[in-house]
Amino acid sequence: MLLVIDIGNTNIVGGVYEGETLKAQFRMATDKNRSSDELGLFFTQMLLLEGIHIADITGVIISSVVPPIMHAMENAMKKYIHHTPIIVTNQMDLGMRIRLYNPAELGADRLVNAIAAYELYGGPALIIDFGTATTICAVSGEGDYVGGVIYPGLKVAVDALVEKTAKLPRIEIVRPETVIGRGTVHGMQSGILFGYIGAVDYLVRRMANELGTDDVNVVATGGLAKMISAESETITHIDRNLTLKGLRLIYERLTGGASA
Repeated sequence: MLLVIDIGNTNIVGGVYEGETLKAQFRMATDKNRSSDELGLFFTQMLLLEGIHIADITGVIISSVVPPIMHAMENAMKKYIHHTPIIVTNQMDLGMRIRLYNPAELGADRLVNAIAAYELYGGPALIIDFGTATTICAVSGEGDYVGGVIYPGLKVAVDALVEKTAKLPRIEIVRPETVIGRGTVHGMQSGILFGYIGAVDYLVRRMANELGTDDVNVVATGGLAKMISAESETITHIDRNLTLKGLRLIYERLTGGASA
């Protein structure tokens, strides 16, 4: 079995694959100050709760956008899971050419998602990750990573709106019945959600135009993918586990074997 781990700014998400089947999935809040023992105990306990023995784990692969936690995470995997993890970087030959001015700027999570989307859905593709930051990545029909956009995630936008105003309250992100708000909370919910959906669709259309096609696979992932996709006119696929699938695919490419 393969242990895959994606370390994001908000959450650490782990999963266990047996072949192409995701047998277990778990998450914890990202805290760069966690010790290797804290991390190791979390993963061993979660594996135990899922009925998975440490001895059944045949490999570990990690993508991360939080460098300060990596030393502790690597030590945790070695000490508690008994494997030296593969750490995904943009310097690896993963079968996808990176067409950026500076390829070293590309985050591991965006590269993993791009590889997964192209492999699973085909190209050209636009991959939208609704995380702490929202990213839209573009992959050409030939499978090249050609660039993307980054802007504040929906929850970050809400936090900024509340913190920078004196009277606006913190709100729950839900779909209001109408766009025209009949009160402050209603107006905020409408502006945040529908404004965000409008931004997504506008960017997707502009990016598809720059790719030179109207026939593009638009794959959404991340915590708010389902809510945004329900209203979007451009999103064609929802895949909440896209990053975990990408890590499995990369592991198989690098090792030449299945994640048994």
